[in-house]
Amino acid sequence: MQTLTTAGTVIAMAFSSAFAASPPLGPQRQNELVHLVRQDCGSCHGMQLRGGLGPALTPETLKDRPADSLVSTILHGRPGTAMPPWKNILSESEADWIVDRLQKGFPDAR
Repeated sequence: MQTLTTAGTVIAMAFSSAFAASPPLGPQRQNELVHLVRQDCGSCHGMQLRGGLGPALTPETLKDRPADSLVSTILHGRPGTAMPPWKNILSESEADWIVDRLQKGFPDAR
């Protein structure tokens, strides 16, 4: 019984530390991500994110796309296309924040 309790404690600690590893993004980092999307992503997806070399990143075009698929595309890119991986620059929580904002309507750069 003691072994089960210890195993349960270890599993609970692992889950809690996984969630603790992704603190909410502060306002400064959010502004940096808005700038990154508008400038870097905008160079292919259009400065208004309505499409260009890459597809449009508007709520209308992304509404039926699963968020986890979009996060994966941001982090790992799309082999054989111009879409590069961003995993060395963005964390998964940052990519998730970007996808959430894109699906709701991306804010203007400040």
